[in-house]
Amino acid sequence: MRELKIEKLVLNISVGESGDRLTRARKVLEELSGQSPIDSKARYTVRTFGIRRNEKIATHVTVRGPKAEEILERGLKVKEFELRARNFSATGNFGFGVDEHIDLGIKYDPSIGIFGLDFYIVMGRPGFRISRRKHCKSRVGAPHRIDKEETKEWYKKKFDGIISQK
Repeated sequence: MRELKIEKLVLNISVGESGDRLTRARKVLEELSGQSPIDSKARYTVRTFGIRRNEKIATHVTVRGPKAEEILERGLKVKEFELRARNFSATGNFGFGVDEHIDLGIKYDPSIGIFGLDFYIVMGRPGFRISRRKHCKSRVGAPHRIDKEETKEWYKKKFDGIISQK
């Protein structure tokens, strides 16, 4: 009942501008995940970056199940299964970035270019649905919540990973 599992994996490419580069980033995520990505909009205007409020500047996709584990494995292989301690959040989730998507096994296409992407993994365990369901919603008890140390141990055991203190 208390075993940890990957609830979802969120892949994000933040381009910083709309247009052709965003379309190419969308193709990369679609090729990687096999799902159609969603665009994210800017929250507010930042003149120094040249972005306006509600302008599409990023694209992301949420992957669940065995496909998420397979993509995560490829991402960790690029990182050589080494993450920093600060990559883990207090709520037991973790994330990291990859500089080049071609390291994940996607063939380089000159018309697309090279994009970096962010991986964010949300951990869960059986019984977490009670906090999200519509009927008879409740809170997850303190002993059942996931913390940073638990996720670190799960990561070391599952992937034989290394956590550095840099």
